[in-house]
Amino acid sequence: MISPQDFTELKSKTLKHFWGYDHFRDSQEQIIDSVINRKDTLVLLPTGAGKSLCYQLPSLLQEGTCLVISPLLALMKDQVNQLKFRGIEAEYLSSELDEFDAEVIYNRCKDGLTKLLYVSPERLTNKLFLQQIEEIQLSFIAVDEAHCISEWGQDFRPSYQNIKDFRKNNPEIPCLALTATATPKVLDEIKSKLELKNPQIFQKSFKRDNIKIFSEEVSDKYQKVFNILKYAKESGIIYVRTRKDAELLTEFLHRKKIENVDYYHAGLSTKEKNERQNFWNNSDQNVLISTNAFGMGIDKDNVRFVIHFSPSQSIENYYQEIGRAGRDGKKSYAFMLWNQQEISNFDQILRNQIPSKTEFLKIISYLYSKFQVAEFELPEKVFQLNTSGIQSFTKLSTAKIKNVLNFLHTQEIIFHNSNKSLSSLELLIKPDEIDQLPAKDAYFIELMLRSISGITTHKVMFSEQKVSDKIGVSIHLIKERLKELQQKNYLEYIDGALASVKFLKPRDERSNGGIYWNLFEHIQKNKIQKWEEMKFFIEDNQYCKMKLILSYFGEKNAKNCGQCTVCEKNKQSIFGKNVSLEIIKVLNKKPATIEEISVQLQFQTKENILENLIFLLDSGKVKMLNFRTYAIT
Repeated sequence: MISPQDFTELKSKTLKHFWGYDHFRDSQEQIIDSVINRKDTLVLLPTGAGKSLCYQLPSLLQEGTCLVISPLLALMKDQVNQLKFRGIEAEYLSSELDEFDAEVIYNRCKDGLTKLLYVSPERLTNKLFLQQIEEIQLSFIAVDEAHCISEWGQDFRPSYQNIKDFRKNNPEIPCLALTATATPKVLDEIKSKLELKNPQIFQKSFKRDNIKIFSEEVSDKYQKVFNILKYAKESGIIYVRTRKDAELLTEFLHRKKIENVDYYHAGLSTKEKNERQNFWNNSDQNVLISTNAFGMGIDKDNVRFVIHFSPSQSIENYYQEIGRAGRDGKKSYAFMLWNQQEISNFDQILRNQIPSKTEFLKIISYLYSKFQVAEFELPEKVFQLNTSGIQSFTKLSTAKIKNVLNFLHTQEIIFHNSNKSLSSLELLIKPDEIDQLPAKDAYFIELMLRSISGITTHKVMFSEQKVSDKIGVSIHLIKERLKELQQKNYLEYIDGALASVKFLKPRDERSNGGIYWNLFEHIQKNKIQKWEEMKFFIEDNQYCKMKLILSYFGEKNAKNCGQCTVCEKNKQSIFGKNVSLEIIKVLNKKPATIEEISVQLQFQTKENILENLIFLLDSGKVKMLNFRTYAIT
């Protein structure tokens, strides 16, 4: 039996060896002790407080495999890649893996080699998974993003209800539930729906004293971002709403000679995304302009600022995104840039992307008819999907189509791959049948066999570029020939540069018009309500911004932060003279505009600076060089 002192030492050595840290943060060690003592545990820690470590480290100190239930494939992949980088054995199961790859993963778990196995909640009802899991020793269950179990949570996933039934069949296995964003109502639902038995509850305040929140109504956002980046020579993130926004803002800043910026979005290839994220991770000055595709699993402690070029869709999203700044505890900044026109536009966009029941069913029916899927049938093939084809048939907007496809994907009714990825190839005929094919076809298949190993036995991921380099044939021609051979049923080819769809559940018209439509409608209403709450947060200029966040998450009697836009405005009369002195210091260096003065004075509000400039102009200490620029007299 290991002594408590030796065990404490073992935890510290494991933390140092795999993560490089000398000390645990806040309540991490107590949470880990609760898990190791096999108690049901509920953890509410804000973004950046190190939730993942609370299940990753105890998995290494116990026999068996920790089953991690996570809602997003991208999040699973990211976590597994990070763990493998640290030398920790981890795997994930997903619908895109073939049976061969899944079998290898199951066997590694049975042999006790894999310490963490990530799965989606949908997999908990998969017959093959349930058969395999009986032969795997589970140390404990970790439910990540546990708020997804609540109908009032940020990302309600009904498949999270599967966890309760899975636990009933494995009552001896303890459960750790973790979330970063949960209101009191959601926390109660997590406890009851997961049937946590006398759980140990760890809850940390959402208050971040080191983050200064600015909310500013701005007409020229490009100029505002430029003004901030001119002086903020540190690492940051700029969140934008669309891929096009990310690219255009990057181009603008490059033209303005701000070189330490790059964009990041789901349209980039996996290689490009990894290269840009790794460069940013290892930099002290680089800034990434990104859609919300960027951020999950970020473990970078020196992000000094987060700029929201456009508002987030909910307070939960906003809080998670600003929480990526200042994880080292040092002073950091969160900028919210907005204007009334954009808010009105988003009101319209949000409502225009929600289809009626008839339109919802029309999109789903097209998918099944296009790929000739009969009622209660489940094809095994992966199909190329062209969104413009759905649009031509349904006459509906791209926004409505994407909304429905995203819903079908998150509910694991389909696996919709809209990102650029490697292509896949599998030979459908036996190798000894190749000689019987027309000479032209046989020759090309032989070329593929020499270039890509394994395609005779299972689906293989490959790059057309590498094959092109190897055999000296253009990528375009390789793709055309593979498509021709696929039409002849010689092989199965999926072009990774195009979107694809795989059906994961049999076609069920009754469910589509019943439970799935009702669920879709509920999620859309919840989305609108979250946006209305966010709108109030953006537009309000009476209440402390941090206090509004804390109240939203159920923290009563919170005090004003004393440093956000609203708090600064409320204390202007007290500190007005100090601001005047600071303005003179800035202008002593060189003439400046109000925006430039604001940035250099820790982002004082323009109204406050203008009031002080009028006082300085009247007293003759400052003069105007032109209608925008001020200088010392």
